Amino acid sequence: MDRCQAYHAVERQHGVPHLSAAPDFQPQQPRIHVQVVDLPHDQVGVEWDVRACQSFQAQPGHWLRLRPHQALPR
Repeated sequence: MDRCQAYHAVERQHGVPHLSAAPDFQPQQPRIHVQVVDLPHDQVGVEWDVRACQSFQAQPGHWLRLRPHQALPR
């Protein structure tokens, strides 16, 4: 995911630091879930998540190596 262009786009939408400044991996058929949520004071928020991708390959422990001492994303 640190090299994934789809994940990079979701990071940008969330306004969080990128895992990679220049991702070089073009994923095959990523599915990005976009949810509109009500916020306090009549505001609206948008939640973005990569939910599936044909390119996905499990790499247990990879997130911990990328972001040591940080909480795992939900």
